[in-house]
Amino acid sequence: MHILKLCDRPTALWASYGRRWRSHRQISFSLLLTISLTTLLVPPSLAQTPPIPSPSSAPLELDLLTKPKDYVITANTVNPAQLTVPSLWWAQQNSEKKLLDNWIAYPASEKEPARVDLIVNQQIWSLLDTIQRYDFVNRLGSAARNFGYNVRVFNYQKEPLATYTCNFSTSPALCSIQTTVKNKIGLQRSL
Repeated sequence: MHILKLCDRPTALWASYGRRWRSHRQISFSLLLTISLTTLLVPPSLAQTPPIPSPSSAPLELDLLTKPKDYVITANTVNPAQLTVPSLWWAQQNSEKKLLDNWIAYPASEKEPARVDLIVNQQIWSLLDTIQRYDFVNRLGSAARNFGYNVRVFNYQKEPLATYTCNFSTSPALCSIQTTVKNKIGLQRSL
């Protein structure tokens, strides 16, 4: 019996330790679950992450390419006195010559921030994969952002293909890229 008593004591200690360990583990798990749910369910305050505005819903005005008004700038507009803003000619000449056909730049108004509507060659656009399209929108969006412009991408059928929209009230500007993808049966969806 003396041996049984010695064996009973360690077993009792291990049992006591196991109960305490499970209790601590349950508290730790409960604490972790509470922190995780709080992080997921409580939205960040607006002061921490200012929202990026929605892209402009104004219609594409292709007639401005042939009959520009004083306030818009196109690929065919040249200011003889100073640099024309936004300057996308460099991007068009260097790498986007076949893809980027033209653009219409609208200065900021009381209703909307400044924007550039890019018109792309649909045949070339359709040959690009998602990453190549994203890269194109990001490069030209970054160039336009440097002049304070948002970007929308269209084809000549006036179908929206992508947007690059920024919140210029933050420093640096917070921007978002959205692309529209057509599936094999021709239905569009946003990414």
